Amino acid sequence: MPNTSRKAAGLSKGRGTAAKTPSRKKAKTFRLSESKIAAAQEILGVATATAAIETALDMVVFRKELINGTAAMLGVEIASFDES
Repeated sequence: MPNTSRKAAGLSKGRGTAAKTPSRKKAKTFRLSESKIAAAQEILGVATATAAIETALDMVVFRKELINGTAAMLGVEIASFDES
């Protein structure tokens, strides 16, 4: 049977998202497209460019966690709830 632990799947502790883990913030300067930032703000429903960038990065990290979790589940049999 494959190892399906969170560690084997490459997931962090807790709810699984690095987005929930507080970390030190560091001022950075990036050259980013204003139109992409504005579009991200609107799509994500956030008020600031910083919030849009942080939310987008959280989504990227979460996507990787989903991929790792799915890969860890390959070969695991899932029983139907309808079985009696």
